[in-house]
Amino acid sequence: MIPYPDIDPVAIQLGPLAIRWYGLMYILAFGVAWWLARRRAAQQGSGWTAEQVDDLIFYGALGVIIGGRLGSILFYNFDAWLRDPVMLLRVWEGGMSFHGGLLGVMVAMWIYGRKLGRGFFTMTDFVAPIVPLGLAFGRLGNFINGELWGKPTDVPWAFVVDGVARHPSQLYQAALEGVALFLVLWFYSATRPPRMAVSGAFALGYGFFRFVVEFVRLPDAHIGYLAFGWLTMGQLLTIPLIGLGIVLLWLAYRPAQRGL
Repeated sequence: MIPYPDIDPVAIQLGPLAIRWYGLMYILAFGVAWWLARRRAAQQGSGWTAEQVDDLIFYGALGVIIGGRLGSILFYNFDAWLRDPVMLLRVWEGGMSFHGGLLGVMVAMWIYGRKLGRGFFTMTDFVAPIVPLGLAFGRLGNFINGELWGKPTDVPWAFVVDGVARHPSQLYQAALEGVALFLVLWFYSATRPPRMAVSGAFALGYGFFRFVVEFVRLPDAHIGYLAFGWLTMGQLLTIPLIGLGIVLLWLAYRPAQRGL
């Protein structure tokens, strides 16, 4: 078993200015997303210019930050926010919801798609493969912050936290929702699947990986287990995502719908 290194969440201290690892992970996430989007745009017949990609990342970043923070408050910390409304602005302390960020990005893509005169799924199919590596950086930020640990375990790769060996659920999510999902979507999108298919694969893939990891991840202490005494909030929010992914893939490959 591995002792948790108890990493200082502050990467660089410049007088009163503290640059945190969590914030740096987001910068890396947006940087990698921009680089991958530029690569996709450079492919023959992509229909995207470099300038459009730059704006796309800007819109997407706003959606992630605003939606992720609002989702964290509404889904997981609403009572705490009522007691301390300013916590909404303290993004550097952690507390970002994937499901809120996803909704934020969807709204951002709809807005930017209208500006470009492109359909919603044209936008999301282009964006979906560049998202997972950003999720991986976010989970690494959770690991550095020492948050979102898994259940006690005796597996040899467990991390000992406060004397208890636990599943590194943040690293599981980084590997599955991040690296594995990225590889699947990147190569799948290269096959030029029908519209909605890449978006559906993202929803289904993320939903499946998140649902599985939640079995070894501790639920938020102030929420605990919900439905049936074993489902977590993350799983309840993810079930509709899995259903959406299945529906989108079915629609994408149904011959009568390919012209939509």
